[in-house]
Amino acid sequence: MEERAESLALYIIENRTTVRAAAKKFCVSKSTVHKDISQRLPQFNRGLYLQAREVLEVNKAQRHIRGGIATRRKYRGV
Repeated sequence: MEERAESLALYIIENRTTVRAAAKKFCVSKSTVHKDISQRLPQFNRGLYLQAREVLEVNKAQRHIRGGIATRRKYRGV
């Protein structure tokens, strides 16, 4: 589990990706990604945790914008 948590964090940091995209890439659930990053990773690699959390906070702040764009595309038929 420690290796998976580190791999997830590195993937999120390097690709500036979302939890959903990381979950899809590693074939795990979004809940697993959250648990690995927020609970397991700080126990053994605090620095990596802080970097991953920073990316996830940016994604969280932009989430409503991406949702609006997706809705607009849906109803415009694009």
